[in-house]
Amino acid sequence: MSAAREVRADFDRASIVVYQAYSDAIADVAVKQQKFGPPFSVGRMTWIKPSFLWLMHRSNWGRKSGQERTLAVRIKRSGWEEALSSGVLTGFEPKAHGSPDAWRKAFDTAPVHIQWDPERSLRGAGLPHDSIQVGLSRAVIQRFVDDWTVSITDLTPLVQKLRKHLDDGRADQATRHLPKESVYPVPSDLARRLGM
Repeated sequence: MSAAREVRADFDRASIVVYQAYSDAIADVAVKQQKFGPPFSVGRMTWIKPSFLWLMHRSNWGRKSGQERTLAVRIKRSGWEEALSSGVLTGFEPKAHGSPDAWRKAFDTAPVHIQWDPERSLRGAGLPHDSIQVGLSRAVIQRFVDDWTVSITDLTPLVQKLRKHLDDGRADQATRHLPKESVYPVPSDLARRLGM
């Protein structure tokens, strides 16, 4: 393990914010109903990320096709920790899995996939600590939609404002308006499972 792994997030006692990027069609329904609905598909894996800047890197600040809208999805911490506790890392790690065989078996049946990637700076450069992304399979997406989601906020106007600051060379202005994220306390049994 090279980099330090931390879950950094905007969270309170009961909930945590995860970010997702979608097309207008999916975002409009989600924001209006405060819940995902068609054309959102519960039949394919959906990835949730507590790092705002990682999603900005991934969606190219909302410029990628089908990722124009940035949503902040506030979910219950109980749901988040349930996802983490049923998650398996996307790659074999001796400390977390014992043997490659044990990992492969666990991964093939895992309802949740966990991936670590270098956290990103405002300008998209890799940072020395890793950020988590969590892939929810069909087995748990319905719970994410029906039981875990507390609220859905459209952050697209904020993303456009930040992007303008960056384009105008005002990184300091952009930094001031970023969502606040701090280190999330991951229970120690989970930390081992997540290769932290």
